[in-house]
Order: sequence, then structure tokens, then C-alpha cells
Amino acid sequence: MENYRKARTVEQPCPSPFPDLPSNIPEVRVKDGSKVRNLMRFALSRMEEKAPSTDHPDTCEGSEVSVGSGENLCRQIVFTGVGQSVAKAITCVEIMKRRVRCLHQHTKLAYRTVQEVWEPLEPEAGLDSLTVSRNVPGVWVLLSRDPLDRNQPGYQAPGSFDAFWAQALKEEAATPRHEQKRKRGGTGAGRADGGGRGKGPRKHSGRPGESRKPLGHAGGGQE
Repeated sequence: MENYRKARTVEQPCPSPFPDLPSNIPEVRVKDGSKVRNLMRFALSRMEEKAPSTDHPDTCEGSEVSVGSGENLCRQIVFTGVGQSVAKAITCVEIMKRRVRCLHQHTKLAYRTVQEVWEPLEPEAGLDSLTVSRNVPGVWVLLSRDPLDRNQPGYQAPGSFDAFWAQALKEEAATPRHEQKRKRGGTGAGRADGGGRGKGPRKHSGRPGESRKPLGHAGGGQE
């Protein structure tokens, strides 16, 4: 491919793995260069209540919540990420679940076809253009205030991440401190006792009991 250059990249449309969703549900398309701050500002403006009620702070299901202006909030939202943006999309989902409580989650994995068009550096050389198709993995995450089908693969109930982190913290508290340092890659035994390599004074390589001559004196026997 040293005689070619990439001319353009075309992403083929991928059908949503949630075909039964209404068309007015917002979709947050996470790109590789997108900023999480901007993505979450848009998503929270559609899902987060501006003035949460203190009477029912943990209500998961029930009446519609509304923004301060009286506009109804969205009940569902979709996050999508393809290729290198998958990790950033998952980060946005986790932030959303901590800001907006009691969200049901459906996660779907799919592939999107990406076509790369390569053109020759020297067209007069008689080389033809090349089209390379790649299947890039992607993730689609549906967050919903309303209950979802629990029998579907990829379903995650509200609050399940709290139980996961609580179990992880409990196991970490029960583990002795020296084992935690060992698991985290702490100081090894070779460096703790000074056995590692350093720039200390050189050892005299002469025979035992032989004194080393001071610097600056030639060996002539004269004082």
C-alpha cells in the first residue's frame, strides 16, 4: 500500500438493534473526538429533572417528571459508539446512571461496515483505486425510566452497579494491606531491602586486608 493514499472513509448506515423504539427518542452518537462534557450536557438536559422533588427522591416508576419550564422529560435515551469510541460511550452511560437514578438498561452489540477508498499516488502508473471494507464493532445502549424486558440478553436492572461496587469495596476491605500493595504492583522485596541496582560507591576489587592507595600518589615508595 506504499503506492496508495487514503482518499476518504464512508460509514455504511447500520440499523438500530432497537427497532420498536419511537422516532422521537434522542440518540447520542459518541465519536472518537467528542467531549464527554458536551455529550452529557445534551443527555442530561433531556433526562435529568431540573428541580428534583425532596418528597420522593428515589422514585423509580410513577408519574411523569418535568423540567422547570413545564416540558416533559424523555423517558428513554440511546447511546451509540463504534470502534474507538466504544469506551467513551460506556463512560457516558455510567455517568448517566449515577446522575439519573433507577434507569433500566439494554446493551446490544453490532457491527458497522466502514469502506475506505484508496487512490494511487501516481495515476499515470496504471494503478486502479481500491475499496477496502471493514466490519467495526459497536455498542448500542438503551436507558429507560420505564421497565424493560428482563428476559432479553444484555438487560441490566437499576442499581445493579451499586451492588457490584459494594461487593468490590467489601472484598478490598477484607484483604490485608500488604496483599493489596502486591496486587497493585507495589515495591518488591528486592528494592525494599536495598538489593536493587544503584549508583553507590564502587567496591575495591583487591585482596582482603589490602589497603587502597590514595589518589594523587604515585607508587614509588617515597614519602
